Amino acid sequence: MSAAEIFLLVIAVLALLGLLLWSVAQRLDRLHRREIQSRATLEAQLTHRADAAAELAASGLLDPASAVLIAEAAWDAGLRSARLLGEEEPVGGGAGAQRGLLESELSRTLRAALGAPEDQETLGRQPRAGQLLAELAHCNYRAQLARRFHSDAVVQIRKIRSTWLVRTFRLAGHAPMPNTFEMDDVVITSPAGDPR
Repeated sequence: MSAAEIFLLVIAVLALLGLLLWSVAQRLDRLHRREIQSRATLEAQLTHRADAAAELAASGLLDPASAVLIAEAAWDAGLRSARLLGEEEPVGGGAGAQRGLLESELSRTLRAALGAPEDQETLGRQPRAGQLLAELAHCNYRAQLARRFHSDAVVQIRKIRSTWLVRTFRLAGHAPMPNTFEMDDVVITSPAGDPR
């Protein structure tokens, strides 16, 4: 091989490497944007869930003790956790674990207050209660879906960022490593509250 052929071969290999790096960086950027969008959707769905729980608590359909417990848990999960996170720290950040605890507490409080599936069906037969339980079930279902989409995006980002190519060439730049959002999200167990 002549020097010109070696030079052309090196240029071709460098061009292919550059194209590969550009392609991986573009995919990683798209995944980071998807994660940011899914995080915003998750935050909105968690807020809707807390609002639905607060509306159920204020309806007068529950006993006073349960209504107070649900209202307090909804307040903590909705407004207090939004202040906890602020605009600077996302759901998956350091305060995300604290918010996950607040959201899980709301789920546990709702399960305790609403009782067994038979109790939920009995409650659902009261005027307006069926509508409120269905709305709560719908909001909870949407929050579950949003959390799954967010977790899926985070897992894909972590998988790509763990490859040697991304680590060696620092293709992630200064983007923080996202975290999944963990919470107990099982609330409505009765068929009457099934969101589908």
